[in-house]
Amino acid sequence: MSAIYGTLQHSSTAEEDSAPPMLQPAQPEPSVTKPAFNAREKLGAVLRVLIPPLLGIAAFLGIWALIAQETSNLPGPYKTWQSATALFAHPFYNNGPNDQGIGWNILYSLYRVGLGFGMAALVGIPLGFMIGRFKFLAAMTAPIISLLRPVSPLAWLPIGLLVFHRAEPASIWVIFISSIWPMILNTAVGVRQIPQDYLNVARVLNLSEWKVFSRILFPAVVPHVLTGVRLSIGIAWLVIVAAEMLTGGVGIGFWVWDEWNNLNVAHIIIAIFVVGIVGLLLEQILVLIAKRFSYE
Repeated sequence: MSAIYGTLQHSSTAEEDSAPPMLQPAQPEPSVTKPAFNAREKLGAVLRVLIPPLLGIAAFLGIWALIAQETSNLPGPYKTWQSATALFAHPFYNNGPNDQGIGWNILYSLYRVGLGFGMAALVGIPLGFMIGRFKFLAAMTAPIISLLRPVSPLAWLPIGLLVFHRAEPASIWVIFISSIWPMILNTAVGVRQIPQDYLNVARVLNLSEWKVFSRILFPAVVPHVLTGVRLSIGIAWLVIVAAEMLTGGVGIGFWVWDEWNNLNVAHIIIAIFVVGIVGLLLEQILVLIAKRFSYE
């Protein structure tokens, strides 16, 4: 029996020695964080953004150069660039009322736009709130707005000259009357689109008209107000050029007309680009403000 027990014990020990070792859980390999974009992808993304506008600009300059070759008095891109370099080398010279640098003309036009547009905002935005808030006032003003809004901006210039007897306030008046309508209409539409449930809750809580305005109307209407402001500033900047051509004085519109009288077409083309760039900057500033004050 002892021999058999020894044999069994020996065989059990041999089996244990020959048994395969237990598998250990695999250790996870350290993860390698890959960059979101490698250099080639970044370059491709940049090119996709830059190539379309660069191609558009190149096509525009090419068409301009071809037209300039066929038109004797029209300067091409290179000649216009040379004129612009000389012009902006001294933008703020002052040799008298009728001979000032383009910088002064731009600033005077912006000053008139600021006054006319500011007064339009002070009148148009509150009026739009009231028109949107009170149906009786909306019905009363609807035929007046529908009648006056389509009138050409320059048609208001003789009225301004008749009332104010001077070109400066007449130009500001034209900007005011032209830029007020988008602010009135957009503000009124924004007030009308506020859910009636909000106003019903305000009525149940017996909120004052000021609290209804500050807590309900204003946050909801801000995007519409800023849309009207953006439309108005574009109209104001367009109108001032035409108004200054007719009224004279210092301003980018008068400067364009004066250069036409001097047959300096290169300066007229430069003024067109300046008007476009300034209008674009004004638009982008208002877009940033709209994003900053958006409650959506």
